[in-house]
Amino acid sequence: MPGRNQQVGPVRYALLARAVADAVRGLDDLRDVRAVVADAVQRGRCQVRDLAAELMAGPSTGSGLFREALADVADGIRSAAEGDLKDLLTRSGLPMPLFNAKVFAGQDFIAMPDGWWPKFGLAVEVDSTEWHLSPEDHANTLARGRRMAVHQINVLRVTPRQIRTEPAQLIAEIRAALEGARGRPPLNLRTVPSDQAAQLAGPARRSGSVGPLRGLRSTP
Repeated sequence: MPGRNQQVGPVRYALLARAVADAVRGLDDLRDVRAVVADAVQRGRCQVRDLAAELMAGPSTGSGLFREALADVADGIRSAAEGDLKDLLTRSGLPMPLFNAKVFAGQDFIAMPDGWWPKFGLAVEVDSTEWHLSPEDHANTLARGRRMAVHQINVLRVTPRQIRTEPAQLIAEIRAALEGARGRPPLNLRTVPSDQAAQLAGPARRSGSVGPLRGLRSTP
């Protein structure tokens, strides 16, 4: 299809969004599909809207998991571990947080926690060594933690392994933290949902048109 591949001399190659779409249609595990899609977006290699266009332009066969994973990434999921956390919270019946929303104090950026409950002033951070290998990454993590503490944001830190191997304990801790925050005066903070979700859903919702994310979670 025009625009889905390019050619340089005798070499013809697929654009990255097309390559991601083709790759995940051959996978049969949601976690694997979500990891590929989330990683491509997290690393800035392609945009959610490009992947959504590939979803609509490509075959429906094998697109069910791609559709579900892309909807999760559009909602803010940026890693397989965050997807595991979302699945765990969905099964628990607890209030669902915003994923990777930006939190501001006035115009000052505070943090973009992996999970954020604005009503409760509670954040959850999935600490993965993959994203904290360099001294700079570690320093940034510490600075973010200090900013959140200054603005009285309660933070629960978990590891991907805890999500997979200690789900009951983790849910109990999150439930206790949410219950403990009930009745707490709301923090004077401003929350902006995930850029990708707002970027895709915003124009379609404002215009009423059928954009690439309309019905994204439906089964092909």
